[in-house]
Amino acid sequence: MQEAMIKRAVQLLADGTVNRVMGWKRGEFVYDITPAVFTTAEELEKDFVCDDFTQANLSKYLVKESRKEGKILAFLKPCDTYSFNQLVKEHRIIRENVYVIGIPGGPKLDIEKIKAKGITGILSVENENYTLKIETIYGTETMPFSEAVSGKCSGCKSKKHVAYDELIGDDGEVLDSNRFDMVAKLENMTSQERFDFWRGELSKCIRCNACRNVCPACTCENCVFDNPKSGIDQKAAADSFEEKMFHIIRAFHVAGRCTDCGECSRVCPQNIPLHLLNRKFIKDINELYGEYQAGADTTSRAPLNNYNADDCEPSVVHERGVE
Repeated sequence: MQEAMIKRAVQLLADGTVNRVMGWKRGEFVYDITPAVFTTAEELEKDFVCDDFTQANLSKYLVKESRKEGKILAFLKPCDTYSFNQLVKEHRIIRENVYVIGIPGGPKLDIEKIKAKGITGILSVENENYTLKIETIYGTETMPFSEAVSGKCSGCKSKKHVAYDELIGDDGEVLDSNRFDMVAKLENMTSQERFDFWRGELSKCIRCNACRNVCPACTCENCVFDNPKSGIDQKAAADSFEEKMFHIIRAFHVAGRCTDCGECSRVCPQNIPLHLLNRKFIKDINELYGEYQAGADTTSRAPLNNYNADDCEPSVVHERGVE
């Protein structure tokens, strides 16, 4: 598929349809994949990559790129297109300045799961019939592909693109995933057990802001957490209250707008399952207001931004609460 993507990108550059391409390039290591913008055929043929490690959601980068001169080609996986649509709906991406080519999604691989098996000095990783053949400086290792699947892909909600100008490869379907299983497990805990769970997870936070910076729903030009007058600008938490409230405030900020792309948990250096906060809100919205998927289209109003006479009352939310 990588060759087909490069070939099509070169054609669109050559005929003037676009003047640059957004995709991915490899860094120092085979699994070190970074979003990148390419402006020439030579750059594409030399550095463009699309493989089992190209997890990064490219939609957020289009907020700035769509405001530059000319049209940009963006290769978007199914999960990326939901974020793309949501940003178009919020007038953050200028749709006519982006040419979208939909490509098949995951599952993608998480290098940390491979390293957790004690495999180090990795030179290359190949998928051979769902078995990973891993060449290292110490020799060859193997492990099942399924054991290295990224967490964001293991709970995939959809293989279907909701926005594109053309497709490379087949389109998929919306999936009946198990992504709310862990949320339900947390709901069944006592309030003290839930508090202990989140206290243990959020206490790991080093306030690097990676989750905020990568999140497609966080596109405020002046974030409160960057304001030195707020008292909560970029710094380590001063106490246990701050370490919890940073993530709770952020989760409320994206409620009803989060597409559940999983980028927040993917980039967290402390491996905090931040997506579970967002999924809790998504699950509640579905149960209280009816099924709703942020980014499924560019016209509907989110339940929290819309008023209906039969909306649930605060008492309903309180009564359905657990201990």
